[in-house]
Amino acid sequence: MAISADLGSQLETFVAELVASGRYNSKSEVLREGVRLIQEREARLAALDLAIARGVADAEAGRVEPASAVFDRLEAKFKAMAERRS
Repeated sequence: MAISADLGSQLETFVAELVASGRYNSKSEVLREGVRLIQEREARLAALDLAIARGVADAEAGRVEPASAVFDRLEAKFKAMAERRS
């Protein structure tokens, strides 16, 4: 299925420059790469939305831990990491 898109002059110029520089072989290759990057970003956003939903569900179900306990655990972890680097 062929797609025709109006990118506007600024983006069209940018795409043409990428092709002229040899970085990409064609305008289609540039656009495919752009769509792949958007696809990856959308997948990461979907994973983040799912993680947030799980966190909210855990909080609503009372599966929480006091912040002080979390901070203590993180402090110990990073202190140990710093000591290993020394």
